[in-house]
Amino acid sequence: MASVKLTKVKKIYDNKVVAVHDFDLDIHDKEFVVFVGPSGCGKSTTLRMIAGLEDISEGTVEIDGEVVNDLQPKDRGIAMVFQNYALYPHMSVYDNIAFSLRLQKVPEDVVYERVTNAAEVLGITEYLMRKPRALSGGQRQRVAIGRAMVRDSKVFLMDEPLSNLDAKLRNQMRAEIILLRQKLDTTFIYVTHDQTEAMTLGDRIVIMKDGYIMQVGTPTEVFEMPENLFVAEFIGAPKMNIVKTNLVREGDKYFVTPFGAKIPVTGEKGKMLAEKNVKAGEILLGVRPEHMTLGAEGQGSIPCHLVVNEMMGSELHLHVDTADGSRLIVRIPTIDLDKEGRSALVGGHNLHVTFEGKAMHFFDPATEKNLLV
Repeated sequence: MASVKLTKVKKIYDNKVVAVHDFDLDIHDKEFVVFVGPSGCGKSTTLRMIAGLEDISEGTVEIDGEVVNDLQPKDRGIAMVFQNYALYPHMSVYDNIAFSLRLQKVPEDVVYERVTNAAEVLGITEYLMRKPRALSGGQRQRVAIGRAMVRDSKVFLMDEPLSNLDAKLRNQMRAEIILLRQKLDTTFIYVTHDQTEAMTLGDRIVIMKDGYIMQVGTPTEVFEMPENLFVAEFIGAPKMNIVKTNLVREGDKYFVTPFGAKIPVTGEKGKMLAEKNVKAGEILLGVRPEHMTLGAEGQGSIPCHLVVNEMMGSELHLHVDTADGSRLIVRIPTIDLDKEGRSALVGGHNLHVTFEGKAMHFFDPATEKNLLV
């Protein structure tokens, strides 16, 4: 078991292209940390520097208190699962899993014990004599994980291991990775561009953009209190609605005025604005689609024109346009609507939407930072 510490880690290509900027992070023993962000943000590059597959331009990587910058991957005490499985097609499942152990000259009886134990945990015992071509994508991914498991490593590194699977199989494999983590009880560092994987798997999430860390926190923290506009829009599906509006202060009470409505800021958010003495003025207001509701005409509601109604099964995604052409998305649970109510929500209809003050997020238009962080 091991902790991992990255201090001012930087990756520069061709002496000019900076892929990762001053990456600082402490990963605790037995913690499951997920690097998430859009393609090209530097998450896989960072993982490969930890693994020793990429040289570190500046800074240090420590595993279990030892600086490993100059150690070969095989000497770092890590095991890595790749996106494309990287299985040997001419070898059986058993031989693929056993390969690294045999390179280390591990006695064959120990090899047998480790391989069969890993296969039992992963539910692939019946496939041990098959070749990879005879397996499904999910089964191949289990083999790749099994090959990493038998190495008895300090740290597990996983680089987008589920991205080649279909949606149903990804859901199944996510649950299996959670169970695997409970059985292995070791340190995991997991890379993905899928925020659902990040939110369901990680003890903490590292959200990256253009080689920079934008926020580090638990899934609850990054969802409920995003530190900046990028995190607010990246976490959550559909993404958070963002509108430019004014924050109005009347004594210790605050209001927002999107599209002519006047909506009070209530709950903890209202208290925090007063405690921080946030000044009135132009802001970027964020409200998640699931926190918006259909409302009646009035001072606290926004008149909209329904453009698209997406039926998602358990919920409806209503794409609506405001008077100035701004597009908002509203998530409505289908259980909240009777048959007549659902049939009325067709493109072209006019309706009103509203939201509660406690569901609001406030961002500075210039810096895009959360005003309450």
